[in-house]
Amino acid sequence: MNQAIIINYLIEELKLSPSQIRNTVELLQNDATIPFIARYRKEKTGELDEIQIREIDTRYKYYQTLLERKETILSTIESQGKLTPDLQNQIEQCRDKQILEDLYLPYKPRRKAIEKGLKPLAELIMAQIPIKNERAEILALYVNPNKGVNSAEEALLGAKDILAQQIADTAEYREYIRGFVFKNAVLTSKVAKKFADQKTKFEMYYNFSEKLLASASHRILAIRRGEAEDILKWELAVNDAELIQFLQLNIIKNKAFMFYEELKIAIEEAYHRLMFPSIQTECFNQKCELAEKESIEVFSMNLKNLLLSAPAGQKVIMGIDPGFRTGCKVVIIDQTGRYLTTTTIYPTEPHNKTKEAEVSLLKLIETYQVSLVAIGNGTASRETMEFVKKIIKENALEVIPVIVNESGASIYSASEYGHEEFPDLDVTVRGAISIARRLQDPLAELVKIDPKSIGVGQYQHDVNQAALKEALDFTTEYSVNHVGVDVNTASSALLAHVAGIGKVLGQNIVKFRDQNNIFESRKQLLKVPKLGPKAFEQCAGFLRIKNGKNPLDNSAIHPESYSTIEKMAQDLGCAVKDLVGNQALISKIELKNYVTAEIGLPTLQDIVTELKKPGLDPREEFTYAKFDETIASITDLKENMVLEGVVTNVTNFGAFVDLGVHQDGLIHISKLADRFIKNPAEVISVGECVKVKIIGLDLTLKRIQLQRV
Repeated sequence: MNQAIIINYLIEELKLSPSQIRNTVELLQNDATIPFIARYRKEKTGELDEIQIREIDTRYKYYQTLLERKETILSTIESQGKLTPDLQNQIEQCRDKQILEDLYLPYKPRRKAIEKGLKPLAELIMAQIPIKNERAEILALYVNPNKGVNSAEEALLGAKDILAQQIADTAEYREYIRGFVFKNAVLTSKVAKKFADQKTKFEMYYNFSEKLLASASHRILAIRRGEAEDILKWELAVNDAELIQFLQLNIIKNKAFMFYEELKIAIEEAYHRLMFPSIQTECFNQKCELAEKESIEVFSMNLKNLLLSAPAGQKVIMGIDPGFRTGCKVVIIDQTGRYLTTTTIYPTEPHNKTKEAEVSLLKLIETYQVSLVAIGNGTASRETMEFVKKIIKENALEVIPVIVNESGASIYSASEYGHEEFPDLDVTVRGAISIARRLQDPLAELVKIDPKSIGVGQYQHDVNQAALKEALDFTTEYSVNHVGVDVNTASSALLAHVAGIGKVLGQNIVKFRDQNNIFESRKQLLKVPKLGPKAFEQCAGFLRIKNGKNPLDNSAIHPESYSTIEKMAQDLGCAVKDLVGNQALISKIELKNYVTAEIGLPTLQDIVTELKKPGLDPREEFTYAKFDETIASITDLKENMVLEGVVTNVTNFGAFVDLGVHQDGLIHISKLADRFIKNPAEVISVGECVKVKIIGLDLTLKRIQLQRV
């Protein structure tokens, strides 16, 4: 019953067809993964993409929790004997958790005044029916020292408390006031007294005022963090008189009533003491939730762009983790990312062993036929780059040096994955390997690192960590499956993100590969311990086997469709291997001839696309930024300089750019384009090479203001 209700909710909310919702929910409940559903079940979902399928999954879980809460609330109110048909209908029709709790609020047991027998007096005042008796005569009926009511004044105070609570608990009033506050309130923040004379990172919020609705997510999260650190205090300001008038118009029906003034006071108390303080917090928290959602979306987008950065590809790479006192750790990895050798050189201050360092590098480049040199962008990065460039130029080498963002490399070095891969190597050597590998294939290397350590987030520690993890896991899973994974070279960390695999099966695949040499076909995956038919169904299409027995195993075509391709080849009078990549033969395929109950045109069109270019990497061609060789530190910068850099982070207020001076510059959103843009992501992304102009410098605060050119 509940499932039917939820599906109807989803159809109305998401504006999708009943079959799309029902089929997608059924697939999800049968443990199909989102990447698998999006790629290989297009006929069932009506070609929904990963984002739409995830939204169905998320909203289904939301409504599932909501219905469970409804059942609890209905049961509780019914046990009190207070469940009316109207209230039951309101609860059953409710689709918002906050409003549902508003409806339940009056039925939460608490009020002491009610225990004193004063509820009838409160009901009499609220009814506002003309009474012939005198005030004193009526109030005397409720004086009861045995219950702690010693006078008429105490009886009236108790009744006003009950009235105020009833008004404050009325769902329709709370909903109206909450909506009014959220739309019209002005958010103000002030510095706490003990920090008034101190400079902090929250200085711009010491005397801050802005409409809540218009407040950007990074400001909301900054104010919340400032409050958590006891530096800031915030509040919302609205037209209180207008909201009190709203309550009076809805509650007061008889101004000539003898208890009119008391009812008026109860309304004001309800608003000031009970309603506004809680609604103020609810509205701020609601804005924080929206800010968190936006922040998580920004982080996910940046992570996606970083993971899908163009790979340098299968080249021999020298990785260098630069350093002054401890020297530069140098490693070599082969075309598949396999670690070959390491050494340490000391070309910079304080050692200045340039000759020895040059000999070492030249020998490694010649011995291993190095194509690229990946240099981490941390301490001593520019000095090391200058040294490497000098060697390349003087020796006329066809080697390209590239500065690589090393954020998180040290995290990987000390991680479980780092130790598992290289138990006998020093952490600094592991870091150099990570730097080299993230140039060769960013996706394959960065999946080993907690995304929160990569440095592309916005207030990442201030958002709901469970929601952040879920979003980043989804982004990582999407990126890995979008590109596909070479099952014969992938690490267990990369395999863990393939649909249907996970950490344990990823490790089992690597162990099986190590024990049995390479996989020659996808079918061999079924021999991996614990990898059964269900896991195979989910993962097979995303795993690639290069130079295997079946050429289709190096494509995104799922094994379940192989028989269709065999029929296509048979009809064309050729072998499957002759069909792969043969544009002339592929153009002769009449797709309508191969439509079945299981395979429709969307899947057949995907098959043809793959047949044309099997295993094509969807990522862009590899490019790299060329830093100005005359710029080594922030002190070398001058206003109006035009430089090339790499985007390291995108936020909702702008983009940060690495110029090679150990301090990123900021392109404010207003300086990103020659037109108005709402979101920096419209025009720029993490990992992109950009040209910028310096329009402001503050050497004291180490701030670089940039404009995109």
